[in-house]
Amino acid sequence: MTMIHPTAVVDRSAELADSVQVGAYAVIGPKVRIGAGTVIGPHVVVDGPTTIGQNNRIYQFASVGAAPQDKKYGGEDTSLEIGDGNTIREFCTLNRGTAQDVGVTRIGNDNWIMAYVHIAHDCQVGSHTIFANTTNLAGHVHIGDWVILGGCSQIHQFCKIGAHAMTGVGSVVLHDVPPFVMVSGNTAAAHGINVEGLRRRGFSAEAIGAIRHAYKTLYRGGLTLDQARAALSGEIDALTSNGSADAASAVSMFGGFLAQVTRGIVR
Repeated sequence: MTMIHPTAVVDRSAELADSVQVGAYAVIGPKVRIGAGTVIGPHVVVDGPTTIGQNNRIYQFASVGAAPQDKKYGGEDTSLEIGDGNTIREFCTLNRGTAQDVGVTRIGNDNWIMAYVHIAHDCQVGSHTIFANTTNLAGHVHIGDWVILGGCSQIHQFCKIGAHAMTGVGSVVLHDVPPFVMVSGNTAAAHGINVEGLRRRGFSAEAIGAIRHAYKTLYRGGLTLDQARAALSGEIDALTSNGSADAASAVSMFGGFLAQVTRGIVR
């Protein structure tokens, strides 16, 4: 049975699954869909069009699905999509997309989004990420799976951060961050790979060794980005020929990411 506090305001057109909980003074607007087991805390505002999956927990005073903070926005019917099992803490702000991009801001599954985080219009966030307090994503940012953003990290618009990457506290990211790479500083610079995170996620010693070698190729070989792409392609071929499928797959994540870089990479 859906449990809605008597002081909450829920639009008649909103679709709430059984077992959804809505706290005191929350406001659920039109064109909102919320999946089973999701808990909407007190004073949360959810604007539509927004779709929220199952078993999410959204804490008090969050603003979910508000219109984008973009002067080009003209009231187009854009949306926000949130997957399953996410935790969204106090005072977070997640905005809908814009017609100038795909029109949808997307959040994957099992993300841990701490207090005062802002996720702007058209951001595409993967799964299993951690965004520490007061981190801000500008518009059109893409975040891969398992990314960790340290507290107060500031990500410039249109930047991409690859899977398993990590930023230090207070990082200002103005360029793309390849997978596995740790960055920090203002402006952010690369400081090796996220070895401990990879171990925790079950990467083999061979795969981690191949990632280390790929990092050295990219950051210490004195190569241009195009030259690094070619060199990494050769490393992938060699690993594949040697039967090192896991290692080849890991290095392929580097190569695939570099093929989509639009702002240069953090150096």
